[in-house]
Amino acid sequence: QVQLVESGGGLVQPGGSLRLSCVASGTIFNLSVMGWHRQTPGKQRELVAVIRGGSSTTYSDYVKGRFTISRGKNTVTLQMNSLKPEDTAVYYCNALSLAQGDFWGQGTQVTVSS
Repeated sequence: QVQLVESGGGLVQPGGSLRLSCVASGTIFNLSVMGWHRQTPGKQRELVAVIRGGSSTTYSDYVKGRFTISRGKNTVTLQMNSLKPEDTAVYYCNALSLAQGDFWGQGTQVTVSS
């Protein structure tokens, strides 16, 4: 099984920056896609950004130009700049292994408020 542990969430003022990190551990067979999703109360979880093994990326229109996703072999990082109050959410790390399935972290709270 694969375990995902996120870190880096917190409280930041509008216009500020945060950096989220996620580390995958356990028995891992090629994480083909890693990414971040977010969820606010009463809403469905939504994609923020994903990065594939070949380093191609996809961003939500809401974060394009402000967030940057990057990865190592079993790590993924989300650099969040120019944060807005509407970015407030629980952010979840996600990893897909074609051999093992789909895995999720426990989530980390990001709050953007003055």
